[in-house]
Amino acid sequence: MSTIIASRKILIVPLDWGLGHATRDIPLIREMLNAGCQVFIAAEGKHAALLQQEFPQLTILPLPGYRIQYAQKGQFFGLKIIQQIPKIFRSVNYEQRWLKKIVAEYQINAVISDNRFGLYHKNIPTVFITHQLLIKTPFGGWIERTLQKINYRFINKYNACWIPDFAGNNNLSGELAHPGQLPGHVTYIGCLSRFEPQPGVTKKYDLLVLISGPEPQRSNLEKLVLDQIKQLSVTALIVSGKPGTPQHVQVAPGITQVNHLNASELNEAMLASDMVLSRSGYTTLMDLAKLNKKAILIPTPGQSEQVYLGEYLMEKGYFYSLPQERFHLKTALDEAARFPFRSFHHEQDMNQYKQVVQQFVQSL
Repeated sequence: MSTIIASRKILIVPLDWGLGHATRDIPLIREMLNAGCQVFIAAEGKHAALLQQEFPQLTILPLPGYRIQYAQKGQFFGLKIIQQIPKIFRSVNYEQRWLKKIVAEYQINAVISDNRFGLYHKNIPTVFITHQLLIKTPFGGWIERTLQKINYRFINKYNACWIPDFAGNNNLSGELAHPGQLPGHVTYIGCLSRFEPQPGVTKKYDLLVLISGPEPQRSNLEKLVLDQIKQLSVTALIVSGKPGTPQHVQVAPGITQVNHLNASELNEAMLASDMVLSRSGYTTLMDLAKLNKKAILIPTPGQSEQVYLGEYLMEKGYFYSLPQERFHLKTALDEAARFPFRSFHHEQDMNQYKQVVQQFVQSL
């Protein structure tokens, strides 16, 4: 069996919507390499750079992303995305043509598509990864139902759909990945996080601030935090979410700001912090859950998925959340200190995905 598995060639393609899709695919890639597979990655730009840094031995094939543009104001976020649906369809058509050539040229045996719609193939197994079976918009109603039908139409072209979450009530995604009606071939594979708990990490920070997301909202949150944190007597590390431009400054006594941390540095910083302040992007939420961290969530304004996740997870007791327009750092820290956090980590198997990957590889 091992000689058969060793020859399997698997192509993994993350969506270019933030870095979260690329980082959450890292544990899947590791597990496939552990199973003896030959892994190819298709990506461009910072997603390709991040995965090449993590896996320098792997071949990265250039494939243009969807290159979604974001609205300057939060209230126009959803409308701006909907306007770009024709552009996404053109990209999907290109993906189909590209994949046929790549499968023939590299003799690919299976494809794992992280939320990219056009990477299904009639001759080999293909898997679609998503935590959004229901796509949230500011408009709700018939628009969400229409988007869900389009979403399912593409998902059903794949042989399997993997959901990076847990089945049942104790989950991280709520109705996004647990809607009333599911596609027929769904498997919940548990949390996908590149981070690992480590015993005995010494506490260094009262607060770790992770700033991320599209501009101008990334800069807006950074300014809010920097304006307010200097008045507080806390030890803190602020990570500005600007890879590629090194910077390390002392903002105030006990408060340091850096532009970027690599994976191992960020893993350690999270473990060394009492509290994390971050956006409610789904990959960040899986990282927080994996490391069993308390967190204050500030959803990106106008990004309906993040707004929903913040409210849902606060209601569940897993994290404290508040909107950016009401953000006041000292008040948020005081309220989070009184919040009855409930541990998600102790309720679930954080390595569930490994068994799913092993079974998939053995089926090829």
